[in-house]
Amino acid sequence: MKIPAIFKHLCAAGLAVLFEAQMVQGATPTNAAQTWEEETSALSKDALGLKHTLAALPSLSPDLKADAEVFHKGIQWALRYDRPTPTDINLIRRALARGQERATNLAAGKTDWTAKKGKLLRGFVSAVDGSTQPYGLIIPQGYTGTQPMRLDVVLHGSSKPHGMSELRFISRFDEGDSLTQSGPEAAFIELHPLGRVENCYRWAGETDVFEAIEAVCRNYNIDRDRIVLRGMSMGASGTWHLGLKHPDRFVALGPYCGYVDTHRFSETPIPSFIKVGPLPAHQEWGLHMLDSVDYAANAGVVPAIAAIGDKDTFFQSHIHMGEAFAKEGLEMVNLISQGTGHVQDPATHREQMRRIGEYATKGLNHNPDRLRFVTWTLKYNRCHWAELLSLEKHYSRSEFSAQADSANNLAVNVATNIQRFALHRPVASLRILGEAVSLPAHTDTDTLVFALTKGFWKCEGPLNGANLSGKRPGLQGPIDDAFATPFLCVRGTGKPWNPEIQKWADANLRRFEYEWARYMRGTLPVKDDTAVTEADLKEKHLILFGDPGSNAWIAKALPELPLSWSPSEIKLGGAPKRSESHAPVLICANPLSKDRYIVLNSGHTFHEKEFAAFNYLLFPRLGDWAVVQVAPGAEKWQPSSLPIPEETLRAGFFDETWSHAFTVVP
Repeated sequence: MKIPAIFKHLCAAGLAVLFEAQMVQGATPTNAAQTWEEETSALSKDALGLKHTLAALPSLSPDLKADAEVFHKGIQWALRYDRPTPTDINLIRRALARGQERATNLAAGKTDWTAKKGKLLRGFVSAVDGSTQPYGLIIPQGYTGTQPMRLDVVLHGSSKPHGMSELRFISRFDEGDSLTQSGPEAAFIELHPLGRVENCYRWAGETDVFEAIEAVCRNYNIDRDRIVLRGMSMGASGTWHLGLKHPDRFVALGPYCGYVDTHRFSETPIPSFIKVGPLPAHQEWGLHMLDSVDYAANAGVVPAIAAIGDKDTFFQSHIHMGEAFAKEGLEMVNLISQGTGHVQDPATHREQMRRIGEYATKGLNHNPDRLRFVTWTLKYNRCHWAELLSLEKHYSRSEFSAQADSANNLAVNVATNIQRFALHRPVASLRILGEAVSLPAHTDTDTLVFALTKGFWKCEGPLNGANLSGKRPGLQGPIDDAFATPFLCVRGTGKPWNPEIQKWADANLRRFEYEWARYMRGTLPVKDDTAVTEADLKEKHLILFGDPGSNAWIAKALPELPLSWSPSEIKLGGAPKRSESHAPVLICANPLSKDRYIVLNSGHTFHEKEFAAFNYLLFPRLGDWAVVQVAPGAEKWQPSSLPIPEETLRAGFFDETWSHAFTVVP
C-alpha cells in the first residue's frame, strides 16, 4: 500500500517529538549550559512545526481537528504568557508529542481516542471567537454508545489564569490514547469544561460550558433529560449561577461550597479579598444579572442538593442561599460535614451523589403542570414551556407562575414585570390574572405569544410570525453581553473627526485584544472596516472602534443610533459634550442587522485589574452606555503600563425600546 506523503511527514515528525519527550523525561537531562532563551526558542520552533502539521491535515470535522489543536493552543499560551519552569517545559514537550501523535493518526484516518474509556482530553471550536477550547472527559467502562447515558457536567474550582493554565488542565485528563485502559464503574459520563480558566463561568466562560455540552452530545450518546450540573468552590458558584438561571437544562444541581452573591462574599475575612462596598446605582443593577441568590425561586424547578463543611471559610454563603430559599417558600437541602473545611468530604459527597442519582434516574419533566420562574433579565428568559419575550423594566424582579390541567386549560396566576411571553405547549383555553384571553384559531404545535397592551392581555398569534423589537432575548445588554456570542471587532481606517478620540479608541482596542487573549483564552476577532462582509454583518455582533469619520460602519449606523454625534459635540444621557475630548461607549440593537448588537468603543467593561484579582469582580461597570472624557496620551498605552487616560462622566441603561438613555437614581 502506498503511504501518502503527508502521512510519512507526520509519522517522522511525531516520532521525533516523541523521542525528544522521552529524553526529557528519561535519563538525559537538559544541558545545564543551555539558556532558558535557547530552550524556549527551540520549543517555539517545534510549536511552529506542529502548527504547520495541523494546517496540512485534510478536511476533518472541527471536533476531531480540535482534539489535536488543543495541545498546540496550550503550548502557544504557555510560551506567550509564562516563563516556563523545568516542570512546565516537560509539560510543553509532552504536549508537542501528543499533538503530533494525534495529527499523525488523523492523517491516517485513525481516531482511536474517540472510543477510549477512562480519562481523555478533547476539544471544540468556540463559535464566540473561533478559538479552540479543551475539555476533559471520564468515560465509564460500561459505556457502549448503544443507549443514551447520563452526563454529569463537573465545574472546576478557582485557578488563577497563567500561560500554563491549559497545559496544566490538559495534564489532569490526558493519559494517552491507548484503548487498553479501563474506565470507572459509573453510570454516567463526566464532562469537565475549562470554561476559559477563571471567570466563575460568566460571559464567554458561560457559553463555553454549553458549547462543551453540545460537543459531547455530538460525539457520544447522551440522554439530554439526564444532564447533571455540579462542582466545588468556584465550580459550585458556577453551578448555582448556571443551574438556577437555566433551570430547564439540568435534571439536578450539586453545588459543593460555593458563593452566591457579590457584596457579602467579598466581605469574607480573607486578607487578600477585595471588599465590594456600595456601588454606583447602575452597577448595583447589573449585579442582578449575576448574583445567584436572586434566582433562588428556580430551585422549585431544578432540585439542588448542596453540601459544605461546617468549618468552611465560605460557610456563610450557604446560609445566605438558605435564607433566599426560605423567602421563596422553599427548603434548601444542605448536607453539612462536621469538622470539615474547604474540601470535599468523601462521605458527604457520596450522599450528595446518591440523592442526585435519584433525580437523574427519573429524568427531566419538560411539561410540568405547574411552573414558577423568576428572572431579572431576558438573558435568562426560558423555563420549560414558558418563554419571556419582553419586560416592563430590566434588572427588576420578573416572576411568571402558571398551571395547566389535563385538558390543556391554563391559568397564569403571576406575571410580574412582564410585557410579553410565549407558551411552548398546547393551549385549549387561557386565563391571565383571572381574566379570560381569547385565542385565535391555532394548532397544538403552535407556540402562542401573549402581550400586555394598555392594561389588557391579548394573544398576538404564533411566535413564528411575531415581530419582536426593543430589548428581547439575546439582545438585552449590557455591554459585556456582546462578548458571550459571536462578535467581530472593527477598526476604522478613515480620517477621524478628532485625532485624540481615535488614539483613545485604538488604545481601547489594543487593551481588549490583550485582555481577551490573556484572560479569555482566545484571539480577538478583528477586521478593518473595509473588510467587513455581509456574512459578518448578518452573523456577528459588530464592535466598532473609532468615530463616524474613521469608521465607515459607525457612520452607516449613526442616523439610527440612540445618540447625537457630530464633529463638534455628542449628546447621550445628558447635556452635550465636546467631541474633541469626549466619546460615547454603548451597546444597542444593530439597526443594520436583525437580532445583532452594535457596540461602540468598548470591550469588557472590567479590565486586567479585576481579571487578575478575583472572579467575583467580573461584573458590568457601565451598563448599556457611558460618556467618557478623554485626555491626551492614550497612544502610549501598552499592556502593564499606566491606565488609559479616560474618565467615565456618566453611565446608565437604555429603556426597553433601545431609544432613551437614562441614568439610574439610587
